[in-house]
Amino acid sequence: MSRSFKIKNFGCRATQSDGAAIAADLAGRGLLRMEDASKADIVVVNTCTVTAEADRDARQAINRIHREHPDTEILVTGCYAQSKPAELSALNGVKWVVGNSHKHEIGEILAPNIIQIKNIPPVSFSYHSQIGAAEIFVGQIGEQKTLPLMPTGDPLGRNRPNVKVQDGCNNRCSFCIIPSVRGQSRSATTETVIQQVRRLEQNYPEIVLTGINLGRWGRDLDGRPQLVDLIKTLLDETVIQKIRLSSVEPMDWSEQLLNLMAATSRIAKHVHIPLQSGSDALLRRMRRRYRVRHYRSRIELARKLMPDAAIGADVMVGFPGEEEEHFEQTRDFIKNMPFSYLHVFPYSMREGTQATDFEDQVPRKVKKQRSRLLRELIDQKNEIFRKGLLGNSYSAVVINSDTQGARVLSDNFLDIELPGVQARRDHLVKVLVEQIDGSRTVGSLVH
Repeated sequence: MSRSFKIKNFGCRATQSDGAAIAADLAGRGLLRMEDASKADIVVVNTCTVTAEADRDARQAINRIHREHPDTEILVTGCYAQSKPAELSALNGVKWVVGNSHKHEIGEILAPNIIQIKNIPPVSFSYHSQIGAAEIFVGQIGEQKTLPLMPTGDPLGRNRPNVKVQDGCNNRCSFCIIPSVRGQSRSATTETVIQQVRRLEQNYPEIVLTGINLGRWGRDLDGRPQLVDLIKTLLDETVIQKIRLSSVEPMDWSEQLLNLMAATSRIAKHVHIPLQSGSDALLRRMRRRYRVRHYRSRIELARKLMPDAAIGADVMVGFPGEEEEHFEQTRDFIKNMPFSYLHVFPYSMREGTQATDFEDQVPRKVKKQRSRLLRELIDQKNEIFRKGLLGNSYSAVVINSDTQGARVLSDNFLDIELPGVQARRDHLVKVLVEQIDGSRTVGSLVH
């Protein structure tokens, strides 16, 4: 009887894409994928380590899996595994710890005697050790110069597959651990991305291009192509109906990229630009590569070219040295910019980063209060944004549909309820925005 597995993902879209690729690799080797951990012989826990909370969530999940299913074998992979393999190997039930350096070898680790999946080259383990009952496969991620080839996976229950075209980051923001656990910036070739999208376009109308630093795609390839070049090629050489971009750094939202987005209905009108702070003093301390005036120019151009676009950002509160005046600069900037949503999160100290040594840490209570103020502000702005769209129609992908109705995600990132509507999942539809009721957006199909 074939062994079975369950994938449990934590973290960003790049991690979700990795999880889908691992699932495809294991399924290609004959293992059976399960939705329920209780029915799986192996659970792969694909971790994040961007904050201390992310580490804690992963540990809690591992402990819960072992407590509820003590016979299940647990493999831990991802960023936390790359960062602290010994810590994870000490947890009960963990049999393997596989860092990002060896994530592409998980299929070989779990199914070494089964024929290698087609089109994926054989692997050799560059680092293998053992602590207690756990085998550890964690090497020097910074030494990887290319992006390892992994199979194209389905979205593991999601309707919009994440296509990871880039990994790693060459920036050294003072708060960020990710370059240490993801390595230097590495890009998938144009040909590889085209092949992946062509496989996915047969079953899905929308894909999300993602990466750890997506805007740096291509800078390590021959000819140094840019992200806009990749997107143009995908528009020309595939028939995917909708391309959505995940987070792109401010300096990489070029005028050329924004103009291309505005000019075609095949690119979702959704612009996510990490902000972190509206204070130049803090941006310098964070070692961010832009200033508020640069950021403002990108936002203003995006809004001018695409009046109905969703514009979102990541904002950090409580970075060491954030005084009240710095926070108020951030709040005023957000208030005056056309944001439709924010991801607000408190600064989390990460061992191995420069900011860990900063002495002027912000109290937890203050971080919590500032987070609340920004969330209240963006809730107000989001409602204003949605009310401004009443009476307009937008392309949307169907997320789910049952006897009560359907849920869709619009081109400009609105989660819209369609009461009483039956619609086929994974299809694009046209939707009229009819009602805003608090956090709910209600619409109807346009036939």
